[in-house]
Amino acid sequence: MSIPVSAEGWRKELPASVTRLGWILLIAGVAIAALGYIVDARRMAFDNVIGYLFLASVAAGSVFLVALEYIGGAVWSVPTRRVNEFLGGLVLLLPLIALPMFFHLHDVYHWTHEEVVAADKLLAGKSPYLDVNFFVLRFVLIFIIWSLFHFLFTRNSTKQDTTKDPKLTTINIRLAAVFMPVFAISLTLTAVDWAMSLEPHWSSTIFGVYYFSGTVLAALSAATYIIIKLHESGYLPKLQRDSFYSLGALMFAFINFWAYIAFSQFLLIWYADLPEETVWFMSRWKNGWEYVSILLIVVHFAIPYFALLTQDSKMDLKRLKLMAIWILFAHLLDLYWLVMPTYSESVSFSWTEFAFPILLVGLVMVVLSFKMRRNNLVPVGDPKLTRGLSFRL
Repeated sequence: MSIPVSAEGWRKELPASVTRLGWILLIAGVAIAALGYIVDARRMAFDNVIGYLFLASVAAGSVFLVALEYIGGAVWSVPTRRVNEFLGGLVLLLPLIALPMFFHLHDVYHWTHEEVVAADKLLAGKSPYLDVNFFVLRFVLIFIIWSLFHFLFTRNSTKQDTTKDPKLTTINIRLAAVFMPVFAISLTLTAVDWAMSLEPHWSSTIFGVYYFSGTVLAALSAATYIIIKLHESGYLPKLQRDSFYSLGALMFAFINFWAYIAFSQFLLIWYADLPEETVWFMSRWKNGWEYVSILLIVVHFAIPYFALLTQDSKMDLKRLKLMAIWILFAHLLDLYWLVMPTYSESVSFSWTEFAFPILLVGLVMVVLSFKMRRNNLVPVGDPKLTRGLSFRL
């Protein structure tokens, strides 16, 4: 069954002021990034890596959450699924964020210098994988895969708004089953290519899972904030407190999962005590980076853990909004901690660090505005929608 309302009843546009603000932030972010490349191209390129990994987290993570709902048969998330579908559309813009990096690979990645690889036995052994052409090929293939699955999920979902055909849900469930292992491999390759290969002598078999935990948490936090803002502004139907509890509980679960994976990676490397592995953590425990490491534990785990610990806190909309923004900042700090020690042995901050956060906030606002003008905000044809609107734990 679907909710007793016309499809047109849920096609609502954002205020023009929101769209205008989005364009202002987007243009300002692009201008700052362009100026950064002019003033200090190498540093801006490292900031570009952080920006790309952050956008990939929200975009690909949102597609993952759509697939997770289908394959898990979830009911509570159906009324708000379209928000994740909209955010998943950001995957189409990933090449635009990555493009400047392809002109500055030598500034960031040590393994792109042929003379360095030729003189280093370890890098020579990794050269079949750490190859510029293969790097670009993997990027293109991953982009095509994520874009294809996003297109198929959203095409079937929006088509169902008019046809009300339950078979489209079945098709998306099958697509989700295929997407999950493909997503696991492609996200791991993204983490290895863009982040782990910054220090090509070091490797961690758990690094992909570490990035995955932050990816899902960032995508979930972005969706949670947008869902609550739309709900408070009357853009979404009346949702039950249990739906917000489910969002809060899922955020809480992935806060703990991130901490578990982060500690597991540290513990395994500390216990093995191999110099070629411990050097990565040691570089993040000196010259001021130790303070960033401690701050990351507090910001990414301790504070959101206690803030969302109780049952009531997971249904407090103000707290959920605050924690959603907090976690997005924590993910940005996490990426900074992963990337920037390669740029500088000591902690350093610059105005260039503001470019991509400003750009990406504007980009999300513009994309949401574009999507909401052309699509229903609620999947009115989904057979589980009525149950989702009356969901109770």
